[in-house]
Amino acid sequence: MAIATVLDTGLKVVGHLRLKQWNKVVPQIKSLQNGYVNISDAQLRKESLALRYRAKSGDSLEKLLPEAFALVREASKRALGMQHYEVQLLGGIAMHNHSIAEMQTGEGKTLTATLPMYLASLTGRSVHLATANDYLARRDAEWMGPVYRMLGVSVGIVETQMPRAQRARSYQSDVTYGTAKEFGFDFLRDRLLLRRTVDGSADLLGGMLGQNQNVGGDKTIQRDPYFCLVDEADSLLIDEARTPLIISAMPGEDYNTTIQTYHWAAESVDRYEEDTHYEYDYQKKTVTLNADGRRMVREIAKPVELAVVGMFDLYEHTERAIKVAREFLLDRHYVVRDGEIVIVDEFTGRLSEGRKWRAGIHQAIEAKEDVEITVETNQAARITVQDYFLRYERLAGMTGTAADSARELNKIYKVSFVAVPTNRPAQRKRFRTSVYGTAEAKYQAIVDEVLQCHDRGRPVLIGTRSIDKSERLAELLRDRGVALKVLNANNLPAEAEIVKVAGEKGKITVATNMAGRGTDIKLGKGVEQIDGLHVICTELHDSARIDRQLIGRCGRQGDPGTFHQFLSLDDDILLNGLGPRKSKSLESRGADADNVPHRLASLFRKAQAKVERKYFRQRQALMHHEREHRKIQQQMGQDPYLDTPG
Repeated sequence: MAIATVLDTGLKVVGHLRLKQWNKVVPQIKSLQNGYVNISDAQLRKESLALRYRAKSGDSLEKLLPEAFALVREASKRALGMQHYEVQLLGGIAMHNHSIAEMQTGEGKTLTATLPMYLASLTGRSVHLATANDYLARRDAEWMGPVYRMLGVSVGIVETQMPRAQRARSYQSDVTYGTAKEFGFDFLRDRLLLRRTVDGSADLLGGMLGQNQNVGGDKTIQRDPYFCLVDEADSLLIDEARTPLIISAMPGEDYNTTIQTYHWAAESVDRYEEDTHYEYDYQKKTVTLNADGRRMVREIAKPVELAVVGMFDLYEHTERAIKVAREFLLDRHYVVRDGEIVIVDEFTGRLSEGRKWRAGIHQAIEAKEDVEITVETNQAARITVQDYFLRYERLAGMTGTAADSARELNKIYKVSFVAVPTNRPAQRKRFRTSVYGTAEAKYQAIVDEVLQCHDRGRPVLIGTRSIDKSERLAELLRDRGVALKVLNANNLPAEAEIVKVAGEKGKITVATNMAGRGTDIKLGKGVEQIDGLHVICTELHDSARIDRQLIGRCGRQGDPGTFHQFLSLDDDILLNGLGPRKSKSLESRGADADNVPHRLASLFRKAQAKVERKYFRQRQALMHHEREHRKIQQQMGQDPYLDTPG
């Protein structure tokens, strides 16, 4: 198959005038660094402490930036054996200037982050780096720790299972790494604690947060928010913005009967048929029983415990059970682990520890999988991702894919967008997109292409949308004698080792979105001479940015690399974007087709764009709802983040 003749040169540089202006500072930074080359480590630390004194004495960070960046560059060279490229210095300047810096895969975002983080830490105020998961937070903090410590800067880490006392110490550090979720939850816990000190509700935290929240002590642990640098900014600030952070309160009623109702609804769900017993809205994702469906609910035998349950409640539980059976799939949207339902994040492919679906969905899934049904709780406190990050006096971010969301990021968070040039020209090449009639035909073509690459010794990364699809494709490859590794939420402990060797000769890796963000696949010996890493995209995701993240795993730092997108007419994106009628028409057409016209590939892009617009509207609606809620709470003299009277 012929490779496209035009190199994938990436996005047009945005904000080039600002970059041109900032580029004038780079020679100054390098010149200042030359003055630090011959001084001792102890003297370097003294220079850093002197800079902190000047910051606290009133010198602006803009004035101190060249010296601060020069110190970090020299410290990195000594502590890590690496010094920032000129484009990384530009990225650091952009982040200091309230911007989302788009830096391509392999361009060293983790190292670049040390520049604005150190500069902000000179103020002595809170400086946070928010990541998507605990693994990345600990990895980056430990990797960059020697740079900070050489300059006299302390580093803290906040992780999910960390006790409150240890969290408090981390927040007192000069710079703190952690997940956006944990930063937000700690803010809410502090609000609840402040409320307790005002109204004397001694059991508020213990009752509302529960023992699993590791709550202890009577002091707040976060300092006033000053600077936050958001890693994978488009994911955290856009994709995650549809899910508010909620701390639960203890329920005020007996749930024994409700639990029985969930079980009854789950056991009877197979009796109901679409259009015969209920109507399904594919756009709103709602289930509504019709007259025949309601009649069936009334006629189905029920345990005696349900005699006290109202008929409308039974209708609601039945509709919820049908919705769960249709939309929430094992090893795609969730996994069962140690007798519990754990959500799989659709954007990252990782397990979302501690999160639960609302409105009874989580309990309906527990009933479906016949695990213990957890108590459905009320909420004590909540905050949206937008509101949490807007509390920082200064906000910045970095990512490999933000251009598509630049307008939304600017509108909501008031941050600029800057595309930072690559250190070396990109050498990533693409195959022409292939379209097939069915998933099976597509998978067979993928297997054939993997075998061709494998014969040459090329490493291959295959991206899938879900755990079940990654396992299915792995099974097909193993049937053809291919040795491979699978990277999904079921084998988290092996993640680091799998990623470490994924770019070596002959390595085949099948992965979910876990391999799309935060992973840096380096080429092994001799791989550059055989065209580098080959990335196979098995279908489009709900956001084009996720596809671009996967593609960005190849061609890092000017390395060679290729990618190939495979699509089929029964892909989920067509149903989600075009609706049931058109997608079913295409699916039936594909089932009988030996050859699918390539022009149909444009339909997939249109469907993806429609899904992206739908999610944008949902984020806008959530933001509007939350702001109205806060306004009402404030008018009533209550804390806008607490849902119980204050």
